[in-house]
Amino acid sequence: MFNQRIKIKELLSGEKTDYTVTVMGWVRSFRNNQFIALNDGSTQHNLQVVAELGLLNDETLKRITTGACIKATGNVVASLGKGQKLELKATEVTILGDSDAEKFPLQPKKHSLEFLREIAHLRFRTNTFGAVFRIRHSLAFAVHQFFNERGFVYINTPIITGSDAEGAGEMFRVTTLPLDGKAPKNKDGSINFKEDFFGRETNLTVSGQLEGEMAAMAFADIYTFGPTFRAENSNTTRHLAEFWMIEPEMAFYDLEDNANLAEAFIKYIIRYAMEHNPEDLQFLSQRLEEEEKQKPQNERSELNLLQKLEFVVDNDFQRLTYTEAIDILKDCNHNKKKKFQYLIDKWGVDLQSEHERYLVEKHFKKPVILTNYPKDIKAFYMRQNDDGNTVAAMDILAPGIGEIVGGSQREERLDKLMNRMKEMNIPAEELDWYLDSRRFGACPHAGFGLGFERMVQFVTGMTNIRDVIPFPRYPKSAAF
Repeated sequence: MFNQRIKIKELLSGEKTDYTVTVMGWVRSFRNNQFIALNDGSTQHNLQVVAELGLLNDETLKRITTGACIKATGNVVASLGKGQKLELKATEVTILGDSDAEKFPLQPKKHSLEFLREIAHLRFRTNTFGAVFRIRHSLAFAVHQFFNERGFVYINTPIITGSDAEGAGEMFRVTTLPLDGKAPKNKDGSINFKEDFFGRETNLTVSGQLEGEMAAMAFADIYTFGPTFRAENSNTTRHLAEFWMIEPEMAFYDLEDNANLAEAFIKYIIRYAMEHNPEDLQFLSQRLEEEEKQKPQNERSELNLLQKLEFVVDNDFQRLTYTEAIDILKDCNHNKKKKFQYLIDKWGVDLQSEHERYLVEKHFKKPVILTNYPKDIKAFYMRQNDDGNTVAAMDILAPGIGEIVGGSQREERLDKLMNRMKEMNIPAEELDWYLDSRRFGACPHAGFGLGFERMVQFVTGMTNIRDVIPFPRYPKSAAF
């Protein structure tokens, strides 16, 4: 059997010495023709492999270059070097894969995040992205564990869909029809989608919510966790064209139940990462502190990354209504001195990221749950409140990134839902299947969506969302 290796994380976490092991990994650096810094992706730390002079011939020594893959067998001994307890005294080193030292783009030096985005297929091998994607894995595992512990059923909702759950219209079309103008046409000149693969217009999903609601009407508590797509031409540090969403739907929940679950969920998955990735988080916290030093004093964060995460898991989220938030924003000095790009002058406006971050970072200095938004700026499926002006919606706002969760109690009353769809020009016949959940055994229910990449951003402290997904998709970019 070829793979009889021990992972470097396991080796370094022990105290035992004077035993023989085999390790495999990629060379981070090689100095003095003796000391190999080896990393296999299991940990932030490298293992020092010592190849004593005379052990390897000149041909093998020349092939131990940055990026090369090697197999090393030897004796685990106590290390005399700083910052490491153990090292491997090699008795045998085999080159598994060569790396051209002159062409390999990841030399042992600091690289900018912009440069690493251009070589996203290789950036996993850096300390920063090793930490980011190990944390991403832990958060994803914690998502499933949280819902499984609470008896939720995991539902896979369709990626190809004929409905637009958000009513945004910014969707990627799915078709097998020719793009050269030869697609079949109707008499009015429009494309005849009855001749397409699915016999109708179809798109990549923007949300699994509507299908998730149907499942919740049978299982009570369900969640989805999958890719979603938005064809927004937003070339920002906050938007992706392809991202992952976590969307639970719960029967017999009202808005308060929904907020309670969302707060518990956020705290749970952050706490899981803190417990299982302490070294990665420590590394990213130090990296962020170095970045912060480049900023003017008044723009620096009051808390470092670890303190920020501890603050979130240890404190209750601030809860207030949209109306209360508008009053705070309208009367604040930031608004009066016109420091907002979008000034708050009336009730009913949609809050921008700058407003959300002000509430979280300046006013309350903790995560905020906003509820009861104006119905005119929210989706058709949200439950209408008795005041006739607002809906039972909620957003959770987090430091650094603004909105991280959006949710609502759903409108279970068929007549009110259909009237709202009519007001918003949403054809009832296209969503007739969805309306069946209100015709046959409707009940109060609620749900929310959490953008997974924004959560990974929050936990890792990365400032650009393109740096927390392995192969980012955004306008004019679908490389790799």
